[in-house]
Order: sequence, then structure tokens, then C-alpha cells
Amino acid sequence: MSEFLREYGRRARTRLLPGLFRAVLQIVLAFTVNLPLFILAVLSIVFIPLGVGVVLVPTVFQAIRSIADQQRTWAAEWSGVRIPVPYRPEPAGPVGPWRRLRWLLGDPASWRDLLWTILNVPVALVLGVLAGGLAVYGLEGVFLAPLLSRVDGYGWGPFWPLEDWGAAGIAGSVVLGAVVFVVSWPVGPFFLKAHALFGQSLLAPTRAALAARVERLAETRSEAVDASAAELRRIERDLHDGAQARLVALSMNIGLAEEMLKHDPEMAQKLLAEARESSGTALTELRDLVRGIHPPVLAERGLDGAVRALALTLPLPVDVHIDLSGRPGGGSGSVGGSGSVGGSGPVGGSGPVGGGRLEAPVESAAYFAVAEMLANVVKHSGARRAWLQIEHTGDRLIMIIGDDGTGGADPAAGSGMRGIERRLAAFDGTMAVTSPPGGPTVVTLELPCALSSPRTSPS
Repeated sequence: MSEFLREYGRRARTRLLPGLFRAVLQIVLAFTVNLPLFILAVLSIVFIPLGVGVVLVPTVFQAIRSIADQQRTWAAEWSGVRIPVPYRPEPAGPVGPWRRLRWLLGDPASWRDLLWTILNVPVALVLGVLAGGLAVYGLEGVFLAPLLSRVDGYGWGPFWPLEDWGAAGIAGSVVLGAVVFVVSWPVGPFFLKAHALFGQSLLAPTRAALAARVERLAETRSEAVDASAAELRRIERDLHDGAQARLVALSMNIGLAEEMLKHDPEMAQKLLAEARESSGTALTELRDLVRGIHPPVLAERGLDGAVRALALTLPLPVDVHIDLSGRPGGGSGSVGGSGSVGGSGPVGGSGPVGGGRLEAPVESAAYFAVAEMLANVVKHSGARRAWLQIEHTGDRLIMIIGDDGTGGADPAAGSGMRGIERRLAAFDGTMAVTSPPGGPTVVTLELPCALSSPRTSPS
């Protein structure tokens, strides 16, 4: 019997007391945070025509999202209820007050958060009282009811007033209070889970959003498969028309040189010289082909070093700022065409070249997207200067490519930008283009990704 009581006491300390604290916390937050935020949200929306709401609405709705995210965390940790985040990604590029306002109010999840904010007040009160109040009420019946039995008008449970029931009422309150306390131990987590499920009904993505997400994933997967097939056909064509043809010519020249070595050594020497030249050209084409599949510098030095090396090959100066170190203040500098380098060091600036590393597929997609955009700058923009900024903030890689060219770039008009957009879409990435006539052109690319710790290479 004593062993049973000790085990029950241990479980009460590890489950009942935390459950009581969590229930009280939900009630307090509902009345001290949710209710004021709902009132502020309504007032800020009303004040939009006055201009004040343009600033207040994003602040208040971001605060509501923070509280909702905390509820998602508690639902998963306390009750095992997973609530996915349904918010639309923040717009790429510069985000002004009006654009941020449209982004927040145009997201259906913002309005569901607002509805949850007000409905959670009565729901948290009822379920919180049931989850934590039963244990407190049971303890009252066991310990306080006998002491307050002679107080006029006091009662507990069915014994009202308690003094009219006498000893039977006191014994009944003790026994019934103990039963309520014992029952509250398994029932408390049930009501906490009910509260988590209520939050899931409003804070999780809707079925329509999930269906749209599935459709989008199917579309990007199809585009990725098509792009992969096109890339394989390009590689096959380049091998067949380039390196393979030169290797066949090389073999024929060597065969002719063998036959003519005894009869015409001078001609054989010319054929061998042509064979050597063909082998060098074939090797160059193979290297270019491999570089087009996955540049060796990308594997060796990561996105930072590969992009800086790419900028060195351009015929115009490029201002480069890259921060993949996970902390502010990455390397920056000016990289000029034809090997001219501004700043200090081989790639300008004094920041670290290495920084963190991305996953290989994401790193490759980011590199080729930047390479394609810089190629467009050289071919079509007529720019005298370009700039490139790559930063990893939070869980997103942001790449901004700009130039002082003629502008007028339209992603719908050419296949180059559309190809970049499809490449990024396979990773849930986005592309935003700002290119008024006369310039400048600014392209913002975003990729959701995690940053690993920097790799250390031997010196």
C-alpha cells in the first residue's frame, strides 16, 4: 500500500502539478494577452484610413502570430498535437509599410489567428478550469471543507450548506473530494489536449491551403523532372557533338600518323601535333561540361568562393557582399573584370570566404541561379557595373543581383529567368524582379534552407 502511495505521489508531482500550472497559464494568457491583442487588432484596422493603422496593424498582427506560434509549441510539447505553420512567405525584396499591410491582411491565416485570439478567451477559461480546477476543488473538499463546516452559508459539492449536514456532510466532502482529486489526474491532460485540438482547428492550414500546397508541389516536381530531362539531353548533345567528335578525330589522326611514320615523318609529325591540339580542346570541353554540371570550385570552396570566382570572369566590375557566416558583417569588396580586384585580398573585403555551407542541391541551385542572372547582365543589360549581395538570415538564403543597365527586364519575355524561377520553385524558392525602363534592374532570389557550421579546409 505504501509503495502505491509513493508511486501515486511521484506521478502527481510529475504530471498533476505541471498540468495545473499549464491550465492556470492558459487562463492568465487568454485574459491578459489574447483579449488585449484582439481589441488592439480591431482598433488598428479601424484606424487604417487615418494612416495610423498602416503602422499598427503589422505590429499587432506580428504579436498575434508570436502568441499563436507559442501555442503551437505548447500543443506539441504538452499534448503531442502538431500544428503546422500556415503563413504565406514574406514578400521578396524591399517591403514598405503598405506592402507589408497587404501581405498580412491578404493572408487568410491572419484572420484565423484573429478569430482564435478572441475565441480562446472563453475556451481557455472553461478547459483550463476543468484541467486544473478539479484538482484544486478536490483538495478543498478534503482539507478546507472540514475546517469551514461551521461557517454560515459555506458548502462544498452537494453539501449546501455544510453545517446542516453535520458529520455526514464532512465525511462526504472528504471522500468525494478525494475521489475528485484522484479523477483529476488522468482527466487534466485530456482537457489540455482538447485545448490543443481547439487551437489546431484554427491555427493549422485549412484543407484548401493544403490542397493548394499539394498542387504546387506536384507542379514544381513536374517542372523539376522536365528540367532534369532537358539537362540530361543537353549533356548528351554536348558530349556527342563536342568531346566525342574530337576524340574520334583524334583517334583517326593518330592512326594516320602511325601509317605515315615510316614513309613521311614530317606529315606524321603534323598529324600528331593536330592530335595533341584536338586532345587539349576535347579536355577543355569536358572541363566546361563538368563545370556546367557541378563546378569543382563549388564543391571545394562552397557558394561564397564559387560566386566570387565567377565574378572574376565577368567583363565588368561587380560589387560583391556575401555573408554565410551566420553572423553580421560578411566579406565584401569589388571584383572587376579581367582579373582586376578591388578591396583587400583576392576577392575584396576582409570578411571570411568560407562561412557556413548549405546542402549540396540548394548550393548548386543558388550558384546556377546567380550565374544565369550575371550572364543576363553581361548579355542584355548594357550595364557598366553590377552588384551582388548574398546573405543567410534566419532560415532563408537571400540573393540580390542588380545592375545599372537599361532596365526593362521581363521574366515572362524570355526563358532564362523562367528557368531560374523553375529551378528555385523546386526548393520552394521565389524570385522578384524590379526593372523599370532606364534601370536599374534588381532581382531578389530567396531559398528556404538551413546553414550548417563552416567547414575547415587544410591550409
